[in-house]
Amino acid sequence: MADSRTNSAAGPPPAFGADLHLELRGPGLRAGLTDALREAVRTGRLATGSRLPASRSLAADLGVSRTTVVDAYADLVAEGWLTARQGSGTRVATRVPEPCRAAPDAPRARSDEHRPRYGLWTGEPDLTNFPRTQWLTAARRALTAAPHDAFGYGDARGRMELRTALADYLARARGVYAGPERIVICSGFHHGLALMAQALRVRRVRAVAVEAYGLDLYRDLLRNAGLHTPPLYVDEHGARIDDLARLRGVGAVLLTPAHQYPTGVALCPERRTAAVEWARATGGLILEDDYDGEFRYDRQPVGALQGLDPERVVYFGSVSKSLAPGVRLGWMVLPEELIPEIVTAKGHGDYMTSALEQLTLAEFIASGAYDRHVRSMRLRYQRRRDELVTALRQRAPGIRVAGMAAGLQAVLELPRGTESSVVQAAARQGLAVRGLTQFGYEVADCGWRFPERDALVVNYAAPSDSAWAGALDALCRVMP
Repeated sequence: MADSRTNSAAGPPPAFGADLHLELRGPGLRAGLTDALREAVRTGRLATGSRLPASRSLAADLGVSRTTVVDAYADLVAEGWLTARQGSGTRVATRVPEPCRAAPDAPRARSDEHRPRYGLWTGEPDLTNFPRTQWLTAARRALTAAPHDAFGYGDARGRMELRTALADYLARARGVYAGPERIVICSGFHHGLALMAQALRVRRVRAVAVEAYGLDLYRDLLRNAGLHTPPLYVDEHGARIDDLARLRGVGAVLLTPAHQYPTGVALCPERRTAAVEWARATGGLILEDDYDGEFRYDRQPVGALQGLDPERVVYFGSVSKSLAPGVRLGWMVLPEELIPEIVTAKGHGDYMTSALEQLTLAEFIASGAYDRHVRSMRLRYQRRRDELVTALRQRAPGIRVAGMAAGLQAVLELPRGTESSVVQAAARQGLAVRGLTQFGYEVADCGWRFPERDALVVNYAAPSDSAWAGALDALCRVMP
């Protein structure tokens, strides 16, 4: 039995021959080999065009004579399962698939006409502008300079090269107090929050307060870890920090202070101070999600809350909005006392993030390419935002746009009672967009209710340049 699972569809075979996994059954080596090859082709394990090993190589792997392999190949060529051409070797022939009847109850595939043409959902940057060339340059430099130990298991906190580059960048760009020893690399905010939830449970924390507007994904993550998630109301000044005093058993609070998600307001200075004072007085922790904090337009930069008290604030960041979520790299900047607990939690699950990706990002930051990319995208997104505001002013003057001083999305205030109908009308136009109520989190016994507020949350960053004009036109058409 040969041991491999690959086949090559083009190019000459390597000198040692391609490997092929086969199990020979039944009497007779030739018949067994023929049946095994036929079955591999029939089931699709050997795809059309796959190149089979040279007869000499396969014979050696299977421990049979070369004549046996040559004869089996010849039989299958004659039957139309294989093709043989001098200089091209033996390959799986193109076969017309057998017609199959769909099961009577099988659901019909969704027709293309019902799929959205344009997506303004929050959560992604413009993926078409990922800096491929610069990233590839950084990857080549990083791989060339990588020490041998980069290919081992390494430190659960992450590569020192990346932690050092991040410490410099975060201090300079976000006002974070971040020595390399305080940083733990993770796969993004979701991964970091999961690690934090484990550490909080070990500390016997019962509840983590969350902003009343936000992603249910993160609330669910905390609840699944056994933590209660009482809400903090969000107004035009950010999360209402004073409400923490009425919540019992809260050992941490999850905030997006630089740019509240999704309303777009920044936590005002008085509430930033109040949050730190609450953490100091109670021994609690602030979990700071620096959501798209690098993208600000016509306001002064809002530094990270972590700079006010590095021992009471856990800072989370990632490249999901600045580069792309597919890079799968994020970081936590931790109070010193939490570092061993987070490292232990990381060791119980996803111990390592790709060292090569970490080294590439370290080189990308150290070379200045990251700063240049962020500045470039900041200008691009600002133009998008301005085009959105201009179009709405001309075609829907009654719509007020809020939460647009920073970030990747804006909130479009709608007349009361129209949010649901506008979302449905957008869907009929092929436009995917979400209403603000989809981000709301209301608990029956929390003592307050959401004000009636109808709005759309529009991600103007997500569409490609070619799709943006069409998406903007469709959005304006559905405005009440």
